[in-house]
Amino acid sequence: MTPVLALGQICALGPNAASYKQSSDQRPSGDAMELIKRTDAAAGKICGTNCPPVVVYRNATAPNLMLLVDAGRAKIVYAPQTFSSVYEKHGDAGIAALIAHEIGHALDDALGAPWIEKGWGPELRADGWAGCVLAKDTWSAADLAHATAALSENPAPAHPAWSVRLAAIRSGYSHCGGTTAFPTH
Repeated sequence: MTPVLALGQICALGPNAASYKQSSDQRPSGDAMELIKRTDAAAGKICGTNCPPVVVYRNATAPNLMLLVDAGRAKIVYAPQTFSSVYEKHGDAGIAALIAHEIGHALDDALGAPWIEKGWGPELRADGWAGCVLAKDTWSAADLAHATAALSENPAPAHPAWSVRLAAIRSGYSHCGGTTAFPTH
């Protein structure tokens, strides 16, 4: 079994990333896979044929949701209990936003963008890309409110204050053509 650090952990939402055991990875559930495909299709509108490879697993030992680099590809691992909890409170848009943030890390590594501010660290850049991915999908204003609420309630320990994160998400959303009214908090 390979320890998390050898995999190259990029982001983990919630504490206890050290509890993750790669040997417990399983295929995503069908409902999670549908949301992952939807979010990945939105990301594909940004990067086209240059999209970074991303694989997804469910794993009860994951802290909540995490992104690792494994053999040169992005590996998203989610805790089923986290997705259930987020879904109950925020629906599909909440799950999609969390996935979009993790995909945002992979997009940032692969693409970069002129609208990303130079002072943004990795978490703000991923938030900006999450906003961009949300803009490339068809979400209502109510869905976007749930999406941002899910992101605000599930920060990584390294995430800055929510007001700063929301500004980065909003920036990515507007730079990537988002047209639905975006939440202000």
